[in-house]
Amino acid sequence: QVQLVESGGGTVQPGESLTLSCVVSGKIFEIHVMGWYRQAPGKERELVATSNSDGTINYADSVKGRFSISRDNAKHTAKNTVNLQMNTLKPEDTAVYYCYTMGTYYAITHLESREDWGPGTLVTVSS
Repeated sequence: QVQLVESGGGTVQPGESLTLSCVVSGKIFEIHVMGWYRQAPGKERELVATSNSDGTINYADSVKGRFSISRDNAKHTAKNTVNLQMNTLKPEDTAVYYCYTMGTYYAITHLESREDWGPGTLVTVSS
């Protein structure tokens, strides 16, 4: 069983910072992609940032230079963590932020690849 638990959301004023964390637990062989997506009211879910196990990092243009993603890259373990440091927050960053993983896990007799989403954490940027 794979579980994603997010933390760090809240309400801040424009220009302030927040750090989101997501702990992924399970019988981890390797997590290939860890990242964050967000969904603002009335809009579709969009990519914020992803970090691959090979070191590749992608950011949405709207957050480049303001947000920074970091992650554990441990294999054959029970937990991995991905963080999103968000600086110089703007009202348009207001959204529910979702942790995303794509990984391979130990099943009883084989390895299983799967994608998972966290339940989401609300970030509100308002004066």
